[in-house]
Amino acid sequence: SKPAGSTLEVNFLSLFIMGYTSLESCLIDIEKTGQLVRIKDEVDPHLEMAAIHQAVYQAGGPVLLFEKVKGSPFRAASNIFGTLERSRFIFRDTLEKVQQLIRIKNDPGSVLRNPLKHLDSAYAALTALPLKNPLHKPVSFQEIRIQDLPLIKHWPMDGGAFVTLPQVYSEDIDQPGIMHANLGMYRIQLSGNDYILNKEIGLHYQIHRGIGVHQTKANKKGQPLKVSIFVGGPPAHTVAAVMPLPEGLSEMTFAGLLAGRRFRYYYDKEGYAVSADADFVITGEIHQNETKPEGPFGDHLGYYSLTHPFPLMKVKKVYARKNAIWPFTVVGRPPQEDTSFGQLIHEMTGEAIPKEIPGLKEIHAVDAAGVHPLLLAIGSERYTPFLETKQPAELLTIANHILGTGQLSLAKYLFITADDHNQLNTHHIPEFFQYMLERIHLDRDIHFQTHTTIDTLDYSGTGFNSGSKVVFAAYGPKIRTLSKEIPNILNENSIIQKAALVMPGIIALETGAYTSQEKAIKELEEINELLAPHQSDLLGTPLLILCDHASFIAETVNNFLWVTFTRSNPSHDIYGVNSFHTHKHWGCNGPLIIDARKKPHHAPALIADPDVERRISPIVDKILQNN
Repeated sequence: SKPAGSTLEVNFLSLFIMGYTSLESCLIDIEKTGQLVRIKDEVDPHLEMAAIHQAVYQAGGPVLLFEKVKGSPFRAASNIFGTLERSRFIFRDTLEKVQQLIRIKNDPGSVLRNPLKHLDSAYAALTALPLKNPLHKPVSFQEIRIQDLPLIKHWPMDGGAFVTLPQVYSEDIDQPGIMHANLGMYRIQLSGNDYILNKEIGLHYQIHRGIGVHQTKANKKGQPLKVSIFVGGPPAHTVAAVMPLPEGLSEMTFAGLLAGRRFRYYYDKEGYAVSADADFVITGEIHQNETKPEGPFGDHLGYYSLTHPFPLMKVKKVYARKNAIWPFTVVGRPPQEDTSFGQLIHEMTGEAIPKEIPGLKEIHAVDAAGVHPLLLAIGSERYTPFLETKQPAELLTIANHILGTGQLSLAKYLFITADDHNQLNTHHIPEFFQYMLERIHLDRDIHFQTHTTIDTLDYSGTGFNSGSKVVFAAYGPKIRTLSKEIPNILNENSIIQKAALVMPGIIALETGAYTSQEKAIKELEEINELLAPHQSDLLGTPLLILCDHASFIAETVNNFLWVTFTRSNPSHDIYGVNSFHTHKHWGCNGPLIIDARKKPHHAPALIADPDVERRISPIVDKILQNN
């Protein structure tokens, strides 16, 4: 490989081609707009690179090109998708065509109504099909080892170095070939734990992932699953790996569409697929029942995902192209760079998911709450227009459909309502909660699912992948006015140490630390005895949050969302004043209480190393001053 610190190089003509032919051509383009900063000092991949990225991202800073990575001959780049504006800039030539094609899928009749308008979209779709390396054109890859890569460790308790922007490719053993392949973003552990460096890596994939189907089929045939991991290449390839695509649409086709250039590939001598435009490729195979402990890893809920057995990938070959650049990001408490991924996907898909679920108008997986723990949705209520009484009916059908759809099925809390006047927006979170809380009947509108699956990374449940769900479905006229003050009963007692107003109708209550479920039940019984006689004083306060630090929760909406919905398991941590069970239905006549205190079984929160923060501070200051 070329020594670190070498200048960016690209074919001059490639800059005039719609889209980018490589990661390098993208970075050149970004640098011309002043959105890229080169870091010429040698930086340690052990915590320092991640800490610099974090500080620059939080400041809304530029793309970072690390030209000297300690221990590696390769450069590295991060914060490429750090803002939605920059993501739009990267895909400025193709984004509109992608949106048009998704609209056509949602409304096929539009093509018949105006065929001329959609000619360019049809052409773009045809030219997006993957292209096997034409005429066996040589690709300038060299063979390297895992230890040559930038081995970036992100958080102090991480189990080793991880790939955070991988494109993991696998094929269906029953239908081989790229059109039935899966390209997903599953984190890869390169070092640490019991992995033999250069020979083994860990492949962390979770439930509801396409690669799991491929491995299951390979297992049944008694054959190992061949896997290729692509890193880098045109930015569209990275986005394609996280794009929620409908069945039958190849990620590689989508990558070509978004890149404005067909996904080029070939097979190496051992039969592994290789992305001809990637910066790095790791090939290997997964054998049935071969796992090793993977993790811990600082994850997108803001906590460590702990050590668990995940598939072991036996490394065959590692390739790097000339002047390769290693792209990475840092995963942690949102918002992070992957927030921009979510925003970009939302812009591209528009109403794709609502169109797939009848009656659903809008849905929002809340990033600040870690995405999967909290969904906000707006549906329709059309079942019984002839009745004067308005209550959730169709909304419950829609809720069940949501919780049975792809990644949405991992949701833990679902708040759903109907807005007859089309004035509500799920992205206006305080207003959405106000609308819900003004209308919800706490004795009727709360629906639980117990002993079910939740996000693999969510440790609030009863076990690995195990927990519960709850649907809050509210519809009808306003039944209460939310209080903007803290009721006296919440301030004047020995049980509650501190109360803080989060937003109208929601109060954070600081109590003693959580120690066990048995003690928590007794504590809630005491709180119920305290508050039950004062229900009339609490009519405007339908939601109480038990927490460790009331001021922290009340400080920002994001703090409230993060603590409340990542630190509670609905079946175990939802209580209510004057609660009851009737014919298997649970409800309460007083305020709802969510116990969002830290529990002994929860994973530790992510905390940066203060010594590292001090070391990288001069570099960060220089970056931000010069940008």
